[in-house]
Amino acid sequence: MLRVARGLTGTTASGEELVQETWMAVIKGLDGFQGRSSLKGWVYSILKNKARTTARRDARVTPFSALGPEEADRPVASERYTAGGSWAQPIGTWEVDSPESLLLAQEGQAVVQRALEALPERQRIVVVMRDGEGLSAHEVAAVLELSEANVRVLLHRGRSRVRRALAEHLLGER
Repeated sequence: MLRVARGLTGTTASGEELVQETWMAVIKGLDGFQGRSSLKGWVYSILKNKARTTARRDARVTPFSALGPEEADRPVASERYTAGGSWAQPIGTWEVDSPESLLLAQEGQAVVQRALEALPERQRIVVVMRDGEGLSAHEVAAVLELSEANVRVLLHRGRSRVRRALAEHLLGER
């Protein structure tokens, strides 16, 4: 939940505060949970609504980083995919069986974290909710009030950027 909150707020401190506010609202509103969605989806809806309230309150301040042009998306080369749409050369798992492999795994995790932080907000939130929190595309679409097709597009673009960052780091590709 903290990863999603950080994605919604932009900072760890604000994300932690948002998670606390969300849990307080969950505790206070648990009697009102009607079961029309999963409990997890309901909690994330509360998180999103709390984030919106916070964003409206903080809208009077514009960070300098928001003033610059956004980096244009570079498409991932089509030869990277199989005919079925999956990655032609998947990046393997990091097996930790020695100090060197542990160091490489930690380095790779840092690359992934930096790549996630560099994603546009919506892509980052969708990737974290789907891959980090395990929510379904339907749940993510409901929480973020997006179509499932839009969730799939954002997820694909976000995953592609993260994979590109890993490929650049591990294989020296550009």
